[in-house]
Amino acid sequence: MSFQPTPADKFSFGLWTVGWQGRDPFGDATRPALDPVESVTRLAELGAYGVTFHDDDLIPFGASQSEREGHIKRFRQALDSTGIVVPMVTTNLFTHPVFKDGAFTANDRDVRRYALRKTMRNLDLAAELGAETFVAWGGREGAESGGAKDVRAALDRFKEAFDLLAEYVTEQGYGLRFALEPKPNEPRGDILLPTVGHALAFIERLERPELFGVNPEVGHEQMAGLNFPHGIAQALWSGKLFHIDLNGQNGIKYDQDLRFGAGDLRSAFWLVDLLESGGYEGPRHFDFKPPRTEDFDGVWASAAGCMRNYLILKERAAAFRADPAVQEALRASRLDELARPTLEPGESPAALLADRSAFEEFDPEAAGRRGMAFEALDQLATDHLLAARG
Repeated sequence: MSFQPTPADKFSFGLWTVGWQGRDPFGDATRPALDPVESVTRLAELGAYGVTFHDDDLIPFGASQSEREGHIKRFRQALDSTGIVVPMVTTNLFTHPVFKDGAFTANDRDVRRYALRKTMRNLDLAAELGAETFVAWGGREGAESGGAKDVRAALDRFKEAFDLLAEYVTEQGYGLRFALEPKPNEPRGDILLPTVGHALAFIERLERPELFGVNPEVGHEQMAGLNFPHGIAQALWSGKLFHIDLNGQNGIKYDQDLRFGAGDLRSAFWLVDLLESGGYEGPRHFDFKPPRTEDFDGVWASAAGCMRNYLILKERAAAFRADPAVQEALRASRLDELARPTLEPGESPAALLADRSAFEEFDPEAAGRRGMAFEALDQLATDHLLAARG
């Protein structure tokens, strides 16, 4: 197979990804700024279907109204000429010093009100460009000192902000959905809503929970030592996987944002297997950073690698599922039993208590001696991942 991406694969990239200049806390930029129009053009040539952005990626912070309109006009022309779409938009509430203590949960009330207005303005742009999802990452919503932030009050302010934004898009008839993006730390020492589970629990407290889902990122969950495919499975189970950020990460350390497929390749295999079989229909969005060692040729090679690796893993996962030996191994591991409800239809507690085979006649020693055949199954997965089987 050529593993050549097409728009039908629904691969999308943020302007901030290929446009990252390579600046980090210890080093200056190694690449010049990249024109958003060039990003759109080059990504279209590579086979991407979508481009996403923070407001400040497209329109420099503090731009006048006429400057703003000019940037949007050029961007629209690039979209129209390439066929690239904008499936998601987000707002930068973390770069400017005004957000040093957060945005929606800043201790300063005037900062919170400014953050809401900045976001509402960007919601208007998202709707104008046809976006369906609005991602919210609370990168500065957190603290380093326990006394600096009343977390219960901060969660009140978080809820207040999202309830107002949901009311706004409803009043405007925009049809946008919100996807909360969890992350445990960096740039703050501890960030609010650090994992998929935290975000899912928070959503249920909102006034319009149906408008809210999650946008999990590979590296963010793995930074906390968590199993990313498990988090995605829970998001799918909850009907809340509105968007996803794909990249690579090597364990519990800083947010590396490697190209997808780098880092934990086995986890990437199970993730693609889940996305392709679990009913997810949204964009396969890459939130990565081309290493600062690369020139622009390396940037585009890295972007192409993200898509190629996804397509390779998609083909490998499909071969795994179609293999008769795998299907037999799945039965030997009793996955079909897991899919069967533990209780009979309508079975009550009293009926379970009356079933002697469930306890009195059950032989736990014999059950304890039964092997699960997981190793054979896992080796088959490894064989397919390494293309050692057809």
